[in-house]
Amino acid sequence: MTANSTASAYITHPDCLKHDLGPYHPECPQRLTAIQQELEATGLHAKLQFYDAPLVSDAQLRRVHSAEYIASVRKSSPHSGLQFLDPDTAMNPHTLNAALRAAGAVVKAVDLLMTQQADNAFCAVRPPGHHAESARAMGFCIFNNVAVGVAHALSTYGLKRAAILDFDVHHGNGTEEIFGDNPAVLLCSTFQYPFYPHCGVDNQHDNCINVPLAAGSDGTVFRKAVTDYWFPTVDAFKPEIIFISAGFDAHREDDMASLRFDDTDYVWITQQIQLWAEKHAQGRIVSVLEGGYSLKALGRCVAQHIGMLMNAD
Repeated sequence: MTANSTASAYITHPDCLKHDLGPYHPECPQRLTAIQQELEATGLHAKLQFYDAPLVSDAQLRRVHSAEYIASVRKSSPHSGLQFLDPDTAMNPHTLNAALRAAGAVVKAVDLLMTQQADNAFCAVRPPGHHAESARAMGFCIFNNVAVGVAHALSTYGLKRAAILDFDVHHGNGTEEIFGDNPAVLLCSTFQYPFYPHCGVDNQHDNCINVPLAAGSDGTVFRKAVTDYWFPTVDAFKPEIIFISAGFDAHREDDMASLRFDDTDYVWITQQIQLWAEKHAQGRIVSVLEGGYSLKALGRCVAQHIGMLMNAD
């Protein structure tokens, strides 16, 4: 690290690689492998602080998920084969622990930042989380990892204002369902529309800044949307901690969607978030992996995102 670099935590667990839904499923274990390989190739791996993701507790989950839903997920965990929770979301025998550790990673990240053991954190976890609602699995997501972390920060550390910045190509409907109209949480989101999950434009929540982007929108459109809608809102809100729902599936190389971002757009948004964090949140950023299915683009963009968080040369 250089004299100006920051202490960045990287939180993951081998259990997240065992959530495997078959050779053709886009939300595959190789996503984490691609990130790891790029971190090693760029030399960032040696500069990170690595932590194992713990299993989240039911008490931590119950801050954002119903007890009945948590019990149903546990009951649905199969002994063999796959058990589908919705048409897109399935569990294998290892998925339950992967999902528990994915949410636990964000809790761990909050603890590290709030006890000043790290300046920021990236949670390299799967399954992702931002589609999971308080009582429903959806869109590859079982528990809402970011929401669990936000609730932990507010409940355990007495923070009054947390911001969630979501640049995944899909709208984070679960996060909105959980925190809509919660004045302690600001959700800013860009997403392709019309597109799965086919919501987010009829926003009824004052604390949710949803900015739909048409198919084919590139980084210029994205940057203008963030500048026009996110900038004034985040500055007015003055978050004490910032969470990122870090989806990289709006990249032009990702054929799961139709936005046209490139690597520099993810560097730019990371820089903007860092400026807000330094201004309002004592630098505290918890970034959590959501989507991103082009393995090469995902590896590159996550490594650049982490490199920016580290202020690494």
